[in-house]
Amino acid sequence: MTQRYIGTKLIFALAMTRLAYNDYRGWDLPTGEDGADEGYLVEYQDGGKPNHPGHAGYISWSPKEQFDAAYLPIGDVEGFQPHQVRVVAEKAQLDDKIAKLDAFTKTGAFKRLTALDDELLTAQLSCMREYSSILARRIHGF
Repeated sequence: MTQRYIGTKLIFALAMTRLAYNDYRGWDLPTGEDGADEGYLVEYQDGGKPNHPGHAGYISWSPKEQFDAAYLPIGDVEGFQPHQVRVVAEKAQLDDKIAKLDAFTKTGAFKRLTALDDELLTAQLSCMREYSSILARRIHGF
């Protein structure tokens, strides 16, 4: 059986083309690669040794499409304590799930669910909204 994983990392990211990233690293753009590809310089500060003198963490480049599929913006958390940043990130993830479930409840697929599934998903959405409200109150207190 192939094991699957889901990850959660807090990262720093800066919009940067593939060519700009290669120039930043002092590298030549490899033959066959498109320097105009949109993407991000990504800095991981929770693992890996620094690999560039201008960064405290490990940096790499990620294409925009893969980056956008993997990461949610959490806004400006400058000055927040690490545990506070995790709360802000938790709320961002929860709000994304709320938006997706709310959109699903407006589809034909939702209308074809059993009454029990309809009831459970509606209850789940209600609980998620309450949970988000609690996180918002905690964040306001920061």
